[in-house]
Amino acid sequence: MSTQTSYTVKLTDGPLEGKTISARLSDHGSPTPTVDVPSGTAGKVYRYARTTGEEYDDSGAPSAVDYRFLEAVFTTDSGQD
Repeated sequence: MSTQTSYTVKLTDGPLEGKTISARLSDHGSPTPTVDVPSGTAGKVYRYARTTGEEYDDSGAPSAVDYRFLEAVFTTDSGQD
């Protein structure tokens, strides 16, 4: 059983195309369906959706997953995580 808790998110298009970030695996050890990436502008995040591109480590846990740009999300709550 793997003790891996994070994986690499590969942003394949949109405003952050070509960038990678680290994300936490779900409690079940799988990549999340979407990730929100800070845009650098207060109250705005870029939402990316998981695609079928995946890479696995030797234990079979996901090590890198492709995500495509879905939308820009604007919030008015400055206390949001």
